[in-house]
Amino acid sequence: MDAIKAARELGKAIQADERYIAYHDARIANDNDEELQKLIGEFNLKRQQVGLEMSKSPEEQDKAKLDEANKEMQRLYTLVMSNEHMADFTMAKQGMDKLVQEINAIIGMCCDGEDPDTCEVSSCTGSCATCGGCH
Repeated sequence: MDAIKAARELGKAIQADERYIAYHDARIANDNDEELQKLIGEFNLKRQQVGLEMSKSPEEQDKAKLDEANKEMQRLYTLVMSNEHMADFTMAKQGMDKLVQEINAIIGMCCDGEDPDTCEVSSCTGSCATCGGCH
């Protein structure tokens, strides 16, 4: 089996994984939630307004307008993130991200010459400052 064919097989395995299925279903639920989509649109518009005001020189910025827009943006963000579908999506995305990180780590180790059957994924971040010691 060549590497491209193996990658396609890996893609099939990923799509059969429960973490992918949860992520896929949560993404569709988000897309179909009209109220959530409206809130996301309002949030993005407010974020653009804040960005536009922030792009002005400090002398030209309307601090009161900027503060008000920031407060509204925070309110909208809280509403978006407290939506049941968004909460489900956030959890599912974390699971999917972890799966992808593990797969990428294994591929990286194999590219460095490690044995594909025995290489282990660790939680090493690469920063010794947060490390409790090597295994």
